[in-house]
Amino acid sequence: MSGEPEIKILELKDRFIRFEIRNISTGAANALRRTLINDVPKLAIDRVVFRHGQIRSNDGNVFDSSLPLFDEMVAHRIGLIPIKSDLKMNFRDECTCGGKGCSLCTVSYNINRTGPGLVTSADLLPFTGNTELVPTDMNIPIVKLGPKQALLVTAEAYMGKASTHIKWQATSAVAYKYHREYDISKDDNPEWKGISEKYPDSVISQTNDVVTVTDDFPTREVMTFINTAVRRAVVDKRPVITREDQNRFIFHFETDGSLSAKDVLQYALKRLPERLEDLYESIVTPD
Repeated sequence: MSGEPEIKILELKDRFIRFEIRNISTGAANALRRTLINDVPKLAIDRVVFRHGQIRSNDGNVFDSSLPLFDEMVAHRIGLIPIKSDLKMNFRDECTCGGKGCSLCTVSYNINRTGPGLVTSADLLPFTGNTELVPTDMNIPIVKLGPKQALLVTAEAYMGKASTHIKWQATSAVAYKYHREYDISKDDNPEWKGISEKYPDSVISQTNDVVTVTDDFPTREVMTFINTAVRRAVVDKRPVITREDQNRFIFHFETDGSLSAKDVLQYALKRLPERLEDLYESIVTPD
């Protein structure tokens, strides 16, 4: 391995990213993966308070706050709703308020719904703190209310990490692989023309007889072309030459919408050296 680490964005959407990193070890790649999974903070609801008893609506109707599900189940569902997050917010136990909860570390929400009907994440409304931090998906079901049933709760959300609980995990499907190239015979695989025209980023080079393809952009058609070429080569006993570069890692992941994929990657790249420094300090510093 030689040279400084290099990163190249291959595909970027609001909730998805595919990128390449060169000149890092397998250990560093796995450390980055673990950081993306466990160490990126986000906002999630951790405290839910239910109002029990009879509830009178503005028009004078009386509703019962008993629900078809246990309170614990409803609270668990509310806690798992992804919420837009702000990385500038303080962790509650590190905030200047001393953990009491303020606009710098806490956002409060409420749900006030009467039945019959389905309560969804759209009913989770912020009323203190940054009121722009709303659920990322407004169609997540919480509980179905029958006639004369009502749900009235308040909830508090604050920043946390997935190393504490899964509800604070901003990413999913975090994975990486080595960069691979396949030398495929043109004569045996006439589909190469369509692949070359439609997916030029997947075609690395060509000669008169061979087209070299990578699976760094794994579209269905490209992967079908590669797999078909490999099967044909087995039958014809002319193997497809495959090269794997263990100095180039292709990462991809998606987010739940609480943070953009770009913000998550930037935070993880900044956080990784800090994690390694913490590990070093724990080793060299006596207890």
